[in-house]
Amino acid sequence: MAQQFYYGGQAVIEGVLIRGRESVSLAVRCPNGSIWCDALPLGMLYKGPLRRIPLVRGVIVLVETLLVGMRALNRSAEIAMADPDATDIPEPGRADRLALAGSLGLALLVGVGVFFLLPLFGARSLDFIIPSALASNVLEGVIRLALLVGYIWAIGHMQDIKRVFAYHGAEHMTIHAYEHGVALEPEQIARFPTAHPRCGTAFLLTVVVVSILVFALLGRPSLEIAVLSRLALVPVIASISYELLRLGAAHERNALARLMILPGLALQRLTTRIPDEEQIEVAATAMKNALAADAEATTPSP
Repeated sequence: MAQQFYYGGQAVIEGVLIRGRESVSLAVRCPNGSIWCDALPLGMLYKGPLRRIPLVRGVIVLVETLLVGMRALNRSAEIAMADPDATDIPEPGRADRLALAGSLGLALLVGVGVFFLLPLFGARSLDFIIPSALASNVLEGVIRLALLVGYIWAIGHMQDIKRVFAYHGAEHMTIHAYEHGVALEPEQIARFPTAHPRCGTAFLLTVVVVSILVFALLGRPSLEIAVLSRLALVPVIASISYELLRLGAAHERNALARLMILPGLALQRLTTRIPDEEQIEVAATAMKNALAADAEATTPSP
């Protein structure tokens, strides 16, 4: 039996990205009010057999989210800030791709440094009053969670980010509508909640919890070994977290599964906003385009 496919996506600048089986569909509201939409093909790494292997697929999803997501974010910014009177939107050149690679590398360094190494240094600075290795690891996790929630809360007060969070809500509502077999029209989509159990926000929260358990197994090694372990185990933690997220979403009617996904749904109150009809329309366009691209890819040639 064919494995169930879960559509997902993310919000970008004035738009929504929906990940399909064969491609990702990007829809962006242009300055002139129209909706630009296109499908970006996925490489074999992102849709091949490795993508279906438990634990391995978690690493691939992480790489895909970073690379494809950053590319889509950059493209959406170009479109959203284009000249309203322009007849077309120029394709990004080599310089743009190099700048994108540099931005991604910097984001990774800052992300790992702030959310993995800084909590470690903070917890280790209190070793003289914390005799227990388990307590030290729990404190590290608490600091990591506080940094994550504080960061999301802080950027959520920026006007531009509020709009991105509204598109995030529209993306979730549209996926809910598709999964419930409802027509992908704004008035139908608006009935659904802005939170979704497979959201990246829930994934980040799961990463924090899993990191506490994984690092607790290592005890309290030297600071040098601890730093190396935090760097080396990021893919492992991401893989475990992804599988737990899929498990909870696949069995969300189960009482234990609902308990597992509840904190992630609660945290999404910070990362989603109620969208307006035009934002929902953009999300619906992205979803329809993703479904059409998948249907075309699976239709046999005459």
